[in-house]
Amino acid sequence: MFRSPPTTLPISRFSVALRAAQVAAAVFALPCIALAQTAPAPDATSQPDTHAEAPLAASMPSNAFDARQKALDQRSAQNDYTYGVAVHQCYDTFFVNTCLGRARDKMRDVKAQIRSEQLSLDDERRAARAQQRDEQEALRRVQDESEAPQRAAADERNAQAYEEKQRQHALDAAKRNAEAPQRAQNQAAYDQKQADFQRKLDQAHAQAAQDAKERAERAQRFGQKQVDAAQHKADVEARQKQAAQKAQEKQQEQLQQQEQQKQLRQEQQDSE
Repeated sequence: MFRSPPTTLPISRFSVALRAAQVAAAVFALPCIALAQTAPAPDATSQPDTHAEAPLAASMPSNAFDARQKALDQRSAQNDYTYGVAVHQCYDTFFVNTCLGRARDKMRDVKAQIRSEQLSLDDERRAARAQQRDEQEALRRVQDESEAPQRAAADERNAQAYEEKQRQHALDAAKRNAEAPQRAQNQAAYDQKQADFQRKLDQAHAQAAQDAKERAERAQRFGQKQVDAAQHKADVEARQKQAAQKAQEKQQEQLQQQEQQKQLRQEQQDSE
């Protein structure tokens, strides 16, 4: 059987690159194949009824959305893996391009279905979040309405307290204004008292300085008197000593004169 030459690019380099990509896709998708195979594959021709599932999605918990999202991710990985395997097998067939086209179309159909389900899931998730927000907003409104009397009472109490503070502030200001002349008089009296005290203090300091000066002068005069007394005593003692010396000298002169007269008389007697 004669085999027509391929109308596509040579397969050698392309097949090597494709096989490497298929191996990578297989390694990525293998952990998801078992879970994907356990779930029944939906019909490629069927379309999801978005409006029928919307009320259910509104009350569906977030973990249900996560499970559906995980299933879609697994189906997408399985579709890529299946397409890689189909492409690999097409190169062992006679009509390679036809086989590749059918595999690509099948992959695109499944991808489109997964995309449609993904959009539906996103819509349901947004609807559920919107309903959750609406419910929370409704609960907040109910809570706000239930707490409105308490808030109104609290606002009234706060307003009354503020008005009371304002009145008290006005009374305090009026009292301060009324007491201003008395405070001014008291301040003037206090200032006068302080001035008198300062004047007396200055006078006391001046008197203390004067007393200290007088004490110093008296001490100086006393010291001078002591010096003068000592000098006078020394002068008296010196004069007394000088007088005693003069008296002694005079006594000696008298004794000498008496001795001389005695000698003269003796000489006169001897000469007679």
